[in-house]
Amino acid sequence: MTSLERLLLLARMEAACRETRRHLGLIECQIARRAESRTITDRRKIRCHGRGRSTWTPVDERLFREHADRLAFERRGEIEALSRKLARQEQAITDLRRIDR
Repeated sequence: MTSLERLLLLARMEAACRETRRHLGLIECQIARRAESRTITDRRKIRCHGRGRSTWTPVDERLFREHADRLAFERRGEIEALSRKLARQEQAITDLRRIDR
């Protein structure tokens, strides 16, 4: 394998790794949005909107964490598969860089 071919391979591998990382981040954002939505739906109440005051209470935070944990558990297979794939990709990139040196 020539030096140029290794550089091209490395670039493709890094792009695939970034895409996997982006996909994992997207799942985490989806979980957070759904957990927040469920928390707000579950804790319907009159919220005062004072200047600079947050209407998010400690009870809301606890309920949000519970929803987020439950949603992450439901998608654990997908999250674990992507995490393993990301680890393999990062290891392959590290190995290729080590060979180049």
